[in-house]
This record gives sequence, structure tokens and C-alpha cells, in this order.
Amino acid sequence: MFHVKHPEFDVVVVGGGHAGLEAALAATRVGARTALVTLRKDGIGVMSCNPAIGGLGKGHLVREIDALDGAMGQLADLAGIQFRLLNRRKGPAVQGPRAQSDREVYRNAARTMAENAPGLLIVEGEATRFIEGKGGIEGVYLSDGCEIRACATVLTTGTFLRGVIHIGHERREAGRMGDRTAKELADALDHLDLPRGRLKTGTPPRLDGRSIDWSVLALQPGDETPELFSSLSNGQHLRQVACGITHTNANTHDIIRENLGASAMYGGKIDGIGPR
Repeated sequence: MFHVKHPEFDVVVVGGGHAGLEAALAATRVGARTALVTLRKDGIGVMSCNPAIGGLGKGHLVREIDALDGAMGQLADLAGIQFRLLNRRKGPAVQGPRAQSDREVYRNAARTMAENAPGLLIVEGEATRFIEGKGGIEGVYLSDGCEIRACATVLTTGTFLRGVIHIGHERREAGRMGDRTAKELADALDHLDLPRGRLKTGTPPRLDGRSIDWSVLALQPGDETPELFSSLSNGQHLRQVACGITHTNANTHDIIRENLGASAMYGGKIDGIGPR
């Protein structure tokens, strides 16, 4: 096979999600020549599941990332459409900042941040195998035959390694909705006899806001003075949006009970545990 070589790097990061973006930017901040391998540039920083940042416990984590000069806090402040401090009536130890985010604004800002980072090259492609040397891993091969050599290889593959999606009775292989799974890279890890774990995550269905009768819902606005995540942010940037509060009732409970067998979780098709 003819291999096209990219210039050698100090670090190659495989996966352009939230962790991959932070890893790549952290490497460039210390002067490392860095390559970020991702299937699509427009998938960098995409909010695949819940379009929110922070919450109880997680809000503290975002603040810690910001203290290390990470990107997530700045992006959350830039894309936030509602900021709330959870458990405000309780003590500071159990309070947690949370922001609902505009997914498109967050993703575009994340991509722009990556594209403007000095010393960072974004490579669109799929890493399928590792370059093995006498001293260890020396980079990755891409599916198109290219090779990227680096002193350090960082995997931030998220849900893509032999990822599986369940929607009711349907089961399909995918890294996330609309993206293929990274089976070959998972096989490469098996070849190296590296252990892999399996965690599950559940994504609730999305509702079209145009189909909701907002007049019968109680509206919950954000905080008048938002608790931002980043010490570098100078204020909120987007128009703030109120959330609508509703509740289940006996009818919805009956529907759930009657259809538990159609749920992959409760129908016996999933036996994994959540990341928490």
C-alpha cells in the first residue's frame, strides 16, 4: 500500500469531540505540534446528546477545566441560551452552574477555536490502525492510507469504538446518530491486548417546539445574573430563553408501563451501566 506521510507531530489526537478538542488545545498551549484527526471538521465539539453544559457535579468539573485554561467554559458562556445555578437555596458545596446551549453556536465556535489554534492541524479522516515501533506507538494510519507519526497518540474516541445505537426494537452500529462506528480502531486496540470498557448513555426524544402549546406550561426563566463558567468571559452573548415545565400523569404512566417491552433498556437488550 502506498502511504502518504503527513509532517511528523509531537502529538496526534484521535477524535474531535469535547475531550479531543481540549486535548488538542492543551497540547498546542505547551508548544506541541499537534494533529487532530476527526471524521468531519463540522463535527468538532458537536453536542451529540443533551445540549447543556454543567449541572450538579459537572458544573464544578467545567470550572476546573477552565482553571486549566480549557475551552469548554468559554464555549458554554458563548453559546448559552439559559443560565441557572442549581440548588441556589442550599450551600455552595452542593450548588452547580448549568447552561442550556445553542448547539449550532457551540459547534461553530468550537471549530473556529480549533482552526485558529497555532500549531494545530485538523485532519479529516478515520484512524484505523496504530503505527507500532520498537519503543511503542508512533502514530496512526488512516483509512485512506495516510500515516500520521507523532511522539504521543491520544485517543478521545467517545462512543465510536464499536458503538451501537438502540431505538426501540431497532439496533444499529453507529458512533452516534448519522456517523459510522470505529470498528477497525477497536480491532486495533484488541490486537494490542488493551482492555476496553463499555458504558451506556440514554438520549431522550427531542420535541419540535412548534408543536408545543406553551400557553399551558409554567415558564422557568434563567437567572437574572448568570453564573458563567469561565473567568475569561465578559458576559452572556445570546438572547436568553425560558424553559417550559410540565409533568407526567396517570395516562403517560400507563403508556410507559404498556410499552416497557419495546424499550431496549428494560427489554433486556442492554446490560451496560451508565458513566456515573
